[in-house]
Amino acid sequence: MMEPMDTRARPGPVDEADALGERRGVEIRAAGLRHAYAAPEGRLDVLTGVDLDVPAGGYCALQGPSGAGKTTLLALIGGLEPLQAGTLQVGDVDLAGVGGDALAAYRRSTVGFVFQDFGLLETLTARENVELAATLDRAPPAERRRRADELLAAVGLSDRSRHRPAQLSGGERQRVAMARALMNRPRLLLADEPTGNLDEASAVGVIELLEELQRQWGFTLVLVTHNQALAVRAVQRLLLKAGKVVER
Repeated sequence: MMEPMDTRARPGPVDEADALGERRGVEIRAAGLRHAYAAPEGRLDVLTGVDLDVPAGGYCALQGPSGAGKTTLLALIGGLEPLQAGTLQVGDVDLAGVGGDALAAYRRSTVGFVFQDFGLLETLTARENVELAATLDRAPPAERRRRADELLAAVGLSDRSRHRPAQLSGGERQRVAMARALMNRPRLLLADEPTGNLDEASAVGVIELLEELQRQWGFTLVLVTHNQALAVRAVQRLLLKAGKVVER
């Protein structure tokens, strides 16, 4: 049986460029966002006019019932899907009309993602999974390895760098995923139900670590969660209801 996650893990030093104030977060501003999908029974309207303003370096929790469009909204903010209608600006990037290579470049330079299912490749070690995030930027191998080792140390997993996902607990796997999300020094971190597959103690540990990393490095953090006890920790709390966002 895997050991439970050490909830006392805290980020260590990474490098001077990541210090708070030198790598600032980005503001998110959306107005009238609409998004729909084609379904066998007809058009499915998921977002019906979302207005959103998250300050640079902010910490926002987004809640709502299943199927409310939380993941769709994160996909738009993160550049995983192109906009259909409305306006969306992240930092100095206007995402209206952006697609293809430009959208991919935005994701690589600005956004880090943490998902519920971890998204790790089972055949790679923890270090190799973290390094993978920088391969598209063609960073030199030595630089990738140095950065990956620093990030694994920051999430308390220096002694697990050569372990594969199957050899890690759920909490440890999510910490590897967090290190990978930070590999390219994102100014925005989007976390979609990052504790959904974890026990209560590990879930609290992951959120505490995310919060500490956010305070230390200054990125904007948007967290989607069904867990009310975790959501209330955020500075800004939003509810997605009937395709629109309301302040909580």
